[in-house]
Amino acid sequence: MSRQGCCTHDPSCGQEALTLDSTWTREPQYLELPSLRDQLASVVSTGGLIGLSPAMRMIHGLISKAADRPYPVMILGETGTGKELVARCIHRLGARQRAPFVAVDCSSLSPTLIESELFGHLRGAFTGADIPRKGLVEAADTGTLFLDEIGELPIELQAKLLRVIQEREVRPIGSAHSRAVNVRFIAATHRDLRDAVDKGAFRSDLFYRLNVIPINMPPLRERRVDIPLLVAAFLAKHADPGRPIERISGDFWRLVGSLSWPGNVRELENFVVRSIALGSGPVLHNEDGCDCPIPEKILSCRPAAGPQSLAALERGAILTALEATKGDKFAAAQILGIGKTTLYRKLKGYRENSE
Repeated sequence: MSRQGCCTHDPSCGQEALTLDSTWTREPQYLELPSLRDQLASVVSTGGLIGLSPAMRMIHGLISKAADRPYPVMILGETGTGKELVARCIHRLGARQRAPFVAVDCSSLSPTLIESELFGHLRGAFTGADIPRKGLVEAADTGTLFLDEIGELPIELQAKLLRVIQEREVRPIGSAHSRAVNVRFIAATHRDLRDAVDKGAFRSDLFYRLNVIPINMPPLRERRVDIPLLVAAFLAKHADPGRPIERISGDFWRLVGSLSWPGNVRELENFVVRSIALGSGPVLHNEDGCDCPIPEKILSCRPAAGPQSLAALERGAILTALEATKGDKFAAAQILGIGKTTLYRKLKGYRENSE
């Protein structure tokens, strides 16, 4: 699917995915970034939804079908999996692409003003309503309204939203008349809405109205084959022109391939940005982005009193610097007058000896 450049879906991409998946199983010393960029350019366009794994191929197919149909969509998935990106892709690929796309974070709306934010109000409808205001539902007329974290919407407002979806009309606060709206609804949540329905925290009728086309976003740990392409995309997106990254070390790939990424794609992007910011050369190493805490077992192993070996003195100095900087490895390395890579190598040795 290539309309409007949201994502491509070439059946021949399977072998490339297998090649990328072996990036950390082959354990190469380095991977040249230009070759990875070439693979990225050949399988994904400018829409930003990146993935060749079987799970993402299924998502691509669902997006294509949802874009061609006017029905509500419910996007489910953990935080950081790209739910809003999927919603935007559906909008850009559909017939409403030239109309507004209005995103609403239901968890961030003020409880006292949420009804006004969604449905609007007339002047004088309540204290402080000095001017009439169009609600977000009406602002999305002829386009798409994306209700992010729909599970956080107060249950008393769920009935009003249900009426808007059913009747295709909205009544601003203070008005005796409804206004017709033509809105395509896409909702998303990280919560288990079926469980919320069972507990009475979410209306079953609203759930079934929105869950016409369900899309379940896979967590990053279930689509590791996509990580190299995601890394390449984030390196291109956040590149520092003054310090270009030309190669990626094998230890970097082994690290990103071994982590569970509870924050999913958003956490991976943050890791890559931190690696760029803290890196000191054209080669990206795992320690550049690593922000792992020092195990207590290492910090508690203090050298004994009395004459000590040079290695023990060195260890004591490193641990003291880490305590003084509250675990900030970059600052500790500056205090010690050593390179960041040297500090990480020493800490790795301490970890191995403490196990």
